[in-house]
Amino acid sequence: MFTIGQLCKQFNLSRSTLLYYDKIGLLKPSTRSEANYRLYTEADKKKMELINTYRQTGLSLEEITQILDSDESKSCSILEQRLLQLNKEINQLRQQQQVIVQLIEQQSLHTKSRNINKEQWVQLLKATGLTDADMTRWHIEFEKAMPEGHQDFLECLGIDEEEIKAIRTWSKQGTPPS
Repeated sequence: MFTIGQLCKQFNLSRSTLLYYDKIGLLKPSTRSEANYRLYTEADKKKMELINTYRQTGLSLEEITQILDSDESKSCSILEQRLLQLNKEINQLRQQQQVIVQLIEQQSLHTKSRNINKEQWVQLLKATGLTDADMTRWHIEFEKAMPEGHQDFLECLGIDEEEIKAIRTWSKQGTPPS
């Protein structure tokens, strides 16, 4: 059995957080001591580990409750929605990063930036000896293996939606642009 203090220490939580989890029914103690203190079992601790993991993904307490109370397909659906939301947020951050780099227009920033644009990427691939035909095959294979990853990568390069759509279309068809 674990006391509220022990559980708080193990998960680096405040006492008020665990009391709140109890209040909303997210994590209720399995029993109470003779002095009416909350006591948590090993199963409660494992549930807290799950809650902690889900919190690290940015899920709300309501979503975590839904996951814990539902079947696997509902859980996957909630997690997939969170992943889509994160991808959207990442894309927005990439766009903001591109705008900032364009505004500053300092070569020193470009070399310090963790951002790469389409022109830099193509130049790098050509420098390694890849031909246009090799790069086309690369896109086709990327699209086959990981379509969502391909989309994310193209967005990361700051390519506009129209061009991404065109690249992905010919990549799916396996026919290079003319």
